[in-house]
Amino acid sequence: MLEPEKQQILHTLRTGSDALREAVAGIDDQLAIRKPEPGSWSILECVEHLAVSEQFLFSRLTSASQSDHSHENRMRETAIADRARDRTRPIASPEVGHPHNRYASLSEALSAFEAARAATVRFVEAFSGDLRSWITDHPMIPGPVTCYEILLLMSIHPVRHAEQIANIRTLLGPPDWQS
Repeated sequence: MLEPEKQQILHTLRTGSDALREAVAGIDDQLAIRKPEPGSWSILECVEHLAVSEQFLFSRLTSASQSDHSHENRMRETAIADRARDRTRPIASPEVGHPHNRYASLSEALSAFEAARAATVRFVEAFSGDLRSWITDHPMIPGPVTCYEILLLMSIHPVRHAEQIANIRTLLGPPDWQS
């Protein structure tokens, strides 16, 4: 991976974390557990999903195997990034990413995400090879997946859910005490 690409991935990883922190700013645990409608996720469940997804995707990075050549496919990378950003097209999470009340509070879930994201950032900072030559898998993407593609998903994922959290906040309206 070229240094400019590495810096871009690091930048988007940090931007994603910032978007999530901004989205949950000022949300208390009472608001965090409310669901805008039956069957939908609460804000706490969204953050839990991000934490467990980050942990799972990091495990995909660390279990990757090196290929004898690069699997660079810019069109596929662009398609993955575009699909991940597009909230108009729902993407159902694989079971591994479903929330199951793992965290008692929003701050606990956010801390778990931030710890997992810090591990991801350290991985990228320390990585010196070609991420497109390291192959892993993803439950929703057919065929072998490069570590670069996994990192694209990881960097965009919190931005996608920050938008979802903003939508949830809008649907729930102001807290009862502000009505």
